[in-house]
Amino acid sequence: MSSSSSSSDGVLDDMVIAMAQEAINYLQEEAESSASRTRQPPIERNRLAAHERLVQDYFCETPVYDDVQFKRRFRMSRRLFVKISNDLAGESPFFTQRVSASGKVGFSGLQKCTAAIRQLGYGTSSDANNLLGVISLYGRRYLRMPTAADVPILYEAHQRLHGFPRMLGSLDCMHREWAACPTAWKGQHHRGDHDGPTVILQAVASQDLWIWHAYFGMAGTNNDIAFLMTSNLFDDVIDDVAPDTSFYANDVQYKYGYYLTDGIYPEWATLVKSLSCPDDEKRLYFKKKTRVSKKRYRAGFRCVKEKMVYHHPAVEDT
Repeated sequence: MSSSSSSSDGVLDDMVIAMAQEAINYLQEEAESSASRTRQPPIERNRLAAHERLVQDYFCETPVYDDVQFKRRFRMSRRLFVKISNDLAGESPFFTQRVSASGKVGFSGLQKCTAAIRQLGYGTSSDANNLLGVISLYGRRYLRMPTAADVPILYEAHQRLHGFPRMLGSLDCMHREWAACPTAWKGQHHRGDHDGPTVILQAVASQDLWIWHAYFGMAGTNNDIAFLMTSNLFDDVIDDVAPDTSFYANDVQYKYGYYLTDGIYPEWATLVKSLSCPDDEKRLYFKKKTRVSKKRYRAGFRCVKEKMVYHHPAVEDT
């Protein structure tokens, strides 16, 4: 009895020793393999030389690419690009050239701004720092509705250019062909009067192309009225938080300015519609003025259409 018990204990001890030895061998192999694995040697990208090539290509006195080619690649003029680059460098340390902890010189502010603007212009994936830098720098000025200080400037400009007092701007919609529309969405973005899928855009711009309202991407065969009912253009007026810019016309007080529109729009106090069939000299003069204003507005629409890169539906920006 004692001999069989001691035999089984010996077998158990041998099993424990074997398992422990296997564990030790495994740990040793792992340690050796991890020690043998080394980091890949760093790739020397020569950031300074890349900066010099960028300057020679686009930003020196006699660049390789002229103004037309520059605008086609970056969707903006060279002057505007340089202004944005300088503003970002003065606002955020991220857009300046810095030295890393290892003593290597990083990318220049011009290189970082080039990457950011190319991403914004073509809709590619981006670093959050790039977008946050642009938004923090220009958001309060451009990504907003007009304030009580802006409205008198808009009034004066439209009266001087178009002859319409207390006018905020022209309101209209346009369809833009969406060549890259996903196949699953083509049916809901297609209208019978267009050959392929389109994106409908509603926008309001000032005389200097400050586009302070844009709404686009709603699916369905929409006309201007359906699109107006879903946009947020008059939310501030409905909520009674819009700036009070009241004026008098024909002894009637109006609390807010108005938008010039086509005849399809509803009869609202904030909308002044053009006349389709004027029958006297006064109405003929009014139609002539509205036509001139519409031409200027459609020129702004063409500018938006050229620069617009569409990727996601139902986007609002006011």
